[in-house]
Amino acid sequence: MSGGLPVLLALAGGWIVAIVVFAVIAIGVGGILVLIYGNLWFQAYMSGARVSLLSLVGMTFRQVNARTIVQAKIMAMQAGLAKELGSGITTRRLEAHYLAGGNVPNVIRAIIASHRADIDLDFDRAAAIDLAGRDVLEAVQTSVYPKVIDCPDPKKSKRTTLSAIAKNGVELKVRARVTVRTNLAGLIGGATEDTIIARVGEGIITSIGSAETHLKVMENPDMVSRAVLDRGLDAQTAFEIVSIDIADIDVGENIGARLQADQAEADTRVAQANAEVRRAMATAREQEMRAGVARNRAKVVLAEAEVPLAMAAAFREGNLERVAPKGGK
Repeated sequence: MSGGLPVLLALAGGWIVAIVVFAVIAIGVGGILVLIYGNLWFQAYMSGARVSLLSLVGMTFRQVNARTIVQAKIMAMQAGLAKELGSGITTRRLEAHYLAGGNVPNVIRAIIASHRADIDLDFDRAAAIDLAGRDVLEAVQTSVYPKVIDCPDPKKSKRTTLSAIAKNGVELKVRARVTVRTNLAGLIGGATEDTIIARVGEGIITSIGSAETHLKVMENPDMVSRAVLDRGLDAQTAFEIVSIDIADIDVGENIGARLQADQAEADTRVAQANAEVRRAMATAREQEMRAGVARNRAKVVLAEAEVPLAMAAAFREGNLERVAPKGGK
């Protein structure tokens, strides 16, 4: 019994040393984690964002910027999106969007802005718009505050006006301004501003081309904008057209008169060419007739040359008698 006591004491001492070493290591690791993540975790804790210290450590191993995720959750919490935090905006989903190459702060700001403007935008749609390459925050801002687009856009085209011709042939140079707001429901897969500009330009040219005279268009420019709006040009696009305003309209060339003059000149040239053809044909016919006359004359000369030969042959053969003159012997 006395011999087993030292053994027990030795074993107990070993366990105590192991426990002490483990505690020291744990305290050291904990101290390191606190030094690295303590400030960030404390900030999340005081803001009400549920981010554990182990989650922060895991983000480091997953190569996720922990500060970006924490600040995004803090922004959402401070904006009063408690319901969204419980269902959609979780730490794991924010990490997944970050690893997919998304702009997490921009998505959260867009959701906050839509929440303030009473626009239905959840995290899934905002993340999908962001991953599709669209600026979701700008889309929400444009939905709240409509955007004005020049048609044609001087930044993308060398021309500053649209050229349209009325039925009377007079050219009108038009510059329009299109007010649009973002259609969040059709933002994914919807056409961009270039399509809006192209469609509006086509609609303006078509409407002016349907007018009887350019004077009617200049008297009522709103007839063009109304006709273009009624065509539903914003279908299958990422925008909703609020209004189309004719900013400037000028009279250009009289294309119809110029085309008529060009046509008259072309007709004159055709007539001159036809007359030249007829004159050439008449000249050729005249030359043919002259050649025919010369050919007939040659035949007459040839026939006259054969007469003496025929007479001489007749004399030789005795077929001709000498005829005495009257009153002769």
